[in-house]
Amino acid sequence: MPDDHIPDDLAELLRRRALTEDAGRPDAVARRHAAGGRTARENIADLVDDGSFVEYGRFAIAAQRRRRSLDDLIERTPGDGLLAGTARVGGAACAVLSYDYTVLAGTQGAVGHRKKDRLFELIERMQLPTVFFAEGGGGRPGDTDYPTVSSLEVRAFALWAGLSGVVPRIAVVKGRCFAGNAVIAGAADLIVATEDSSIGMGGPAMIAGGGLGEVAPDDVGPISVQAANGVVDVVVADEAEAVATTRKLLGYFTGATQPGPASDQSALRTIVPERARRAYPVAPVVETLADAGSVTFLRQKFAPEMVTALARIDGRPVGVIANNTMVMAGAITAAASDKAARFLQLCDAFGLPVVSLVDCPGYMVGPAAEAEALVRRGSRLLVAGAALTVPLVAVILRRGYGLGAQARCGGSLHEPVLTVAWPGAHLGPMGLEGAVRLGLRKELAAIADPDEREQAVRAATAAAEENARALNSAAIFEIDDVIDPADTRTLIAATLATATAHERRSAPGRFVDTW
Repeated sequence: MPDDHIPDDLAELLRRRALTEDAGRPDAVARRHAAGGRTARENIADLVDDGSFVEYGRFAIAAQRRRRSLDDLIERTPGDGLLAGTARVGGAACAVLSYDYTVLAGTQGAVGHRKKDRLFELIERMQLPTVFFAEGGGGRPGDTDYPTVSSLEVRAFALWAGLSGVVPRIAVVKGRCFAGNAVIAGAADLIVATEDSSIGMGGPAMIAGGGLGEVAPDDVGPISVQAANGVVDVVVADEAEAVATTRKLLGYFTGATQPGPASDQSALRTIVPERARRAYPVAPVVETLADAGSVTFLRQKFAPEMVTALARIDGRPVGVIANNTMVMAGAITAAASDKAARFLQLCDAFGLPVVSLVDCPGYMVGPAAEAEALVRRGSRLLVAGAALTVPLVAVILRRGYGLGAQARCGGSLHEPVLTVAWPGAHLGPMGLEGAVRLGLRKELAAIADPDEREQAVRAATAAAEENARALNSAAIFEIDDVIDPADTRTLIAATLATATAHERRSAPGRFVDTW
């Protein structure tokens, strides 16, 4: 028998295999490209290291044999609309799943659910960080080969939710993502979405079926809504940027790298205005402290008064939280507390030390703030901080006032493994001018002349500011040190090297809040 002879069974395998590849489906691929999208295989190939993808369930087809021919299903429903397997990204092992929008609009089929079950169990067994491309229309009503009444016994959602806090999971959304597909995204740890995304717990058909009227698919949950409300962590222009961002995000969870280059640290000496009432962007502080190009800001449109970011300092991945004085003076609102508390959970679950950059006037107060359930939501930050098992380093940039500043430091200035302040910082039990007006209320009320009264307030506030200086706080050991801002990066790196030298204390199993 000639060496190049191909047995019939191998020939059939190769024919069937070709029908699962993009090259074997030119019409479907052309339609996808014409709509401005990439195929599921193109996204996976862009994400993973060359030759590392091991596919599971390649030859699965939609469970519709009672209504369609086998040849039609083989040709038009490869993988039952779900690609899944293991791979390596940047050399690190991971799992990758992707709904295939060219197959029945990326809907969730009966066989696809079984594939997810299989992968989710393997992900837990092998502890694999996971990327899930979640575009698609939700559950599929057209499958006929399995008897079902409710389909609510499907295990995929419980298995996926059960991976919370076990392995980092990143969902990527492009275009329309509804119902079950949206739940897959919503239960992930991070969501990366393109600008043309529309994400919703129900698509147009479900909305109409519920008697809620006709809604265009792109109006269900557009990115203008889902970025501002905190659903989406990172907004990108297209799938290519989504994949690049996802590779970067995965890297934070796969360990340290060689230390990267950093900006001139002397810029930190003048980056914060001396005047306590003058706002400034805090992002440049984060980017200066971090390795060049290593910062990814999360949920930027949601609760912008609180900045959360993943970054590297001297090659070590860290989480960073910082007050943004450009919005509400950096006060901790209910939404800001939600944002920061959930971020601390994420960092703690996956072993990322936290750097807290504090310029905090305290919690937002007043009837409007209380209407947002601030008592409960604001307290989440304290609870999350107290539960941290990873090292926390706190740096008081300018103001550290009240319970808000305590919450930013894990509940106490002595909770972090290191608490330092820059020389212009002030610390106090509440905002200093407010403390003066409250503490001297009777004395001020006795001053008849308004100008004289305000002059007394300014004089008393200046005295309070002198007492509240960071050096005075350090003198009675409320904080560990007052430092040259240019030394901040070096001190953080050295402290974290020491704090992570030994295995961290064990903690009871926790999940990461979806919110």
